[in-house]
Amino acid sequence: MTPARKAHLQIHFCVLLWGVTAILGKLITLAALPLVWWRMLLVSVTLLCLPRVWRSLRALPPRLLLSYAGIGVIVSLHWLTFYGAIKLANASVAATCIALCPAFLAIVEPWVAGKRFDARELLIGAAVVPGVALVAGGVPGEMRIGLAVGVLSAIFVAFFSALNKRLVDKADALTVTCIELGSGTLFLTLLAPFMAGPLLPVPDLHDGVLIVLLAYGCTLLPFVLALTALRYLTAFATQMVTNLEPVYAILLAIPLLGEQRELGWTFYVGVAIILGAVFAHPFLHRGEVAGASDLVVP
Repeated sequence: MTPARKAHLQIHFCVLLWGVTAILGKLITLAALPLVWWRMLLVSVTLLCLPRVWRSLRALPPRLLLSYAGIGVIVSLHWLTFYGAIKLANASVAATCIALCPAFLAIVEPWVAGKRFDARELLIGAAVVPGVALVAGGVPGEMRIGLAVGVLSAIFVAFFSALNKRLVDKADALTVTCIELGSGTLFLTLLAPFMAGPLLPVPDLHDGVLIVLLAYGCTLLPFVLALTALRYLTAFATQMVTNLEPVYAILLAIPLLGEQRELGWTFYVGVAIILGAVFAHPFLHRGEVAGASDLVVP
């Protein structure tokens, strides 16, 4: 098997694991904040145990370290709203909202990352609007708040993706991940007293096993595998595969969670329109080299 073929299979496996995160978010009974806190804590502490990460941390300028820490706060807000959308609606709705990220990125990236404005990307962003309207029409009234929170989550993805594109190549990717998840953990620790419910509850055996699977099997493992795969893939190929994440999540949610009984047919028509626009997005960047900033872990 050629390295490129192996890389394609690896990235597909990674995206499938990321698709599972939405399913686990629904199965874990903890509220969104403690769920995200435990996920970020486990991964950041594990990365801190790596000598490579410590060496890179010592070499980082303080200003750059603070910049990564700020991005980590946005990452924590993305995960908090993503899992909040799952709790308030369901996994399919949350995954569909994440597919809106390219539309928001078309607006956010020129402003945040200093990228030249591209009218073609804005057209793709406009193309998802009918899909969003149909998705909203296919979601029961009691899930509309979850849909709105999911859209907010996609906006946070756009912001931290744009910022990471600007800064991530200035340091080792694992070190950047450690800083971002560590600062996100600290931020959520400070936020916890202002949230309803128990401060930061210790998960029971059921939730504990699923959180360990979420942290290591669906976060750390696919991230490391994807970093290896990116050496042999273009940004176009990477984005085409990662765009399958909401598809995998929705397809898994049907047999595992039975969510098709909760959603109307217009929801799935809207999803098809959104995904059509999302899959058109990579064609604007064909030929670019993939990098660590192309990884968006849901």
